[in-house]
Amino acid sequence: MSVGRVLLIVFRWGIFLLACAFLVSRFQGPKGILTAGVIEELLSRSDLTPLFMGVFALMMLNWGIEAAKWRVLIRPVESVRPLRSFVATIAGTSVGLVSVNRTGELIGRVLFLKPENRVRGGFATALGSIAQFVVTLVLGGLGMMGLVVSGHPLPWPGGWLTWVIVSLTALSALVALLFYLHPALLRQLLMHLPFLSRLERASSVLGSHKDHALVAVLLLSGLRYFVFTGQFVILLSAFDGGVPITAALLGVPMMYLIATLIPTVMLTELGVRGSVAVAVFGPLGGADSAVLLATTCLWTINVAFPACVGSVILLLARIRTRASG
Repeated sequence: MSVGRVLLIVFRWGIFLLACAFLVSRFQGPKGILTAGVIEELLSRSDLTPLFMGVFALMMLNWGIEAAKWRVLIRPVESVRPLRSFVATIAGTSVGLVSVNRTGELIGRVLFLKPENRVRGGFATALGSIAQFVVTLVLGGLGMMGLVVSGHPLPWPGGWLTWVIVSLTALSALVALLFYLHPALLRQLLMHLPFLSRLERASSVLGSHKDHALVAVLLLSGLRYFVFTGQFVILLSAFDGGVPITAALLGVPMMYLIATLIPTVMLTELGVRGSVAVAVFGPLGGADSAVLLATTCLWTINVAFPACVGSVILLLARIRTRASG
């Protein structure tokens, strides 16, 4: 057995066991979902079953859109069928679960490419994260401004601090958008990093995307954003969160913005998301228990379930370790 095959087996089982251990701790630990009575609360609300089925269907749409984005981005590298792109995307969630801010999703996906295309595929895949980051910054900043203009309270004292945050968010969005729409500039910047300079040939894929493809991915990122924003608003309303719909539609983007900017690992992600949600929606009249319940449900549906399925896919899928001759 080759060294590559051995390393792949170790990686697969490592991700599978880490994902299982994390999910068990998150569901059965001292502060786990089962201990907190979240499941009991859901089962006691049988009237909400159609709603949860709808949120689950939106989860499939969410990851389906992400798979479509990935297909567009790796087209200059390798042609991948829709089903395989969806499977690769779901498998990537299991690696993302055990990495900082889910950056490991990239590794899980490119394993489904041919070995000789994986490094190039990694550079192309990174553009999708930048596109989603741009959307998060833009809509998060707009949500924050909307709350200010409409007179809703923020998690911090208003005044100059708010406008500093909005200005920094806008500046960051412009810079990220510049690098996204002109990936050749991003490549030049990356090549100044010593540990990436030797990948100059593989990074050339960053200059091979057509403008219409980049715009399409950006639009898909926006569509995906509206899908999981809608999921949270639905769940918040279902649990009687006490937040007016207008305030919720403005507060959710700001919540995602703050949560995205905070580095998290698997052991803290749900706690950080819950804390940020309470901090954002508390001043808007949201009940802490309802906000935490909505956050937990959304995390379970959008992250935990796909990661559980993805870890099994990653364990069983046929993945090549040798480049074709």
